[in-house]
Amino acid sequence: MPAPAFGRLITAMVTPFAADGSLDLVEAKRLASYLVDEMHNDALVINGTTGESPTTDDAEKLALLEAVVETVGDRAQVLAGVGTNETAATISRCKDAVRAGCHGVLVVTPYYSKPPVDALYEHFVMVADATELPVMLYDIPGRSAIPIPEDVIIRLADHPRIVAVKDAKGDIVSSSRVMAATDLAYYSGDDAMTLPLLSVGGVGVVGTSTHFTGARTKQMIEAYVAGDAAGALAIHRELFDVYTGVFATQGCMLVKAGLAARGFAPGGLRRPLKSATDAQQATFVALLDAAGL
Repeated sequence: MPAPAFGRLITAMVTPFAADGSLDLVEAKRLASYLVDEMHNDALVINGTTGESPTTDDAEKLALLEAVVETVGDRAQVLAGVGTNETAATISRCKDAVRAGCHGVLVVTPYYSKPPVDALYEHFVMVADATELPVMLYDIPGRSAIPIPEDVIIRLADHPRIVAVKDAKGDIVSSSRVMAATDLAYYSGDDAMTLPLLSVGGVGVVGTSTHFTGARTKQMIEAYVAGDAAGALAIHRELFDVYTGVFATQGCMLVKAGLAARGFAPGGLRRPLKSATDAQQATFVALLDAAGL
């Protein structure tokens, strides 16, 4: 099993907004501290999909990165979600990540554009060539419309700065083939797939429900790594309804609803998303309560 590039537990943090819809950097700092100090995250992804990155501009993204790095960057890694469907814009956001003091970047497959395989490979290489930071690829065909083919990931693994994959492809056989052929650190991009992915060589998770399940998920991962598969399975089953329930609608909607019920002030969501309904919030909070979270 390769040494984890960014630790084992990573949360893709939501972006708090104030009542007027602007960034709430005070609440962002509070939330980041909670995720690191109480949920035991080794790293945070800022400006990912769960952070509503399609709705924040570059200045907001940079301000958020700077605030989180200032708050927790001395005790956790901060990864910037930088991927777009334009190579030049992705590179520009990589430069902002360096300026903010980030420890790595998360680069999603270019969405909507659906580049051909050779152009897809060149996109990732151009981004990795343009930054000094380690790169985590984000393979999520459900959002990007195309997967990163196995042979492309294997070729990209030769790049010295491409070190990890956030795997939301939903094809554990394909992921297993890539892990067998490379030293890439594979992180589950689907909370419920964390334990299955560990079993074929994965190292951890970039989670959504880990806003609440983080501490127990960390215990699950560490139990498996220590050889206690039965203990890890018990925790997986304990948290399974939360792992899956957070995606009953868009994850950021239910995370914000859950955080609000737990005394945080994450604010609303920017359109086209919207806040969870009272019924959706009640259903999700009931799952958290049942899991003792």
